[in-house]
Amino acid sequence: MHHRFEIATTGPGLYEFTRDVAAWVARADAEEALLTLFIRHTSASLAIQENADPEVRTDLTEFFHRLVPPSTDPSMSYLTHTYEGPDDMPAHIKSALLPVSLQIPVISGRMTLGTWQGIYLFEHRSRAHRREVMALLR
Repeated sequence: MHHRFEIATTGPGLYEFTRDVAAWVARADAEEALLTLFIRHTSASLAIQENADPEVRTDLTEFFHRLVPPSTDPSMSYLTHTYEGPDDMPAHIKSALLPVSLQIPVISGRMTLGTWQGIYLFEHRSRAHRREVMALLR
């Protein structure tokens, strides 16, 4: 069983879509399975992170911005892929550092996420995008 999730983003940050995935898993009526999520982009990634305190998302976004700043930052002057904007190559680097796929066990028809875990799309580009995440239950 498979499904395509579309997630609209408005700029850098973590966008939770746990409820959408949980609802799809429930409709799939899979008692025991392995859920695989895969993002179909090279400038965004996926993450399982805390979903209780929004400051976690803010801090993660800021950390990765400082770790890999825009190509206009003097520390990034070595970059050659710059014609798609100052956020493009840094977005590719962040995507290479973070997962683009996740696997979550499904038991008794539910994802086995921990109490404070949520599923996030991590947008690395500055402008709005429509991102696609493919889901497969096996």
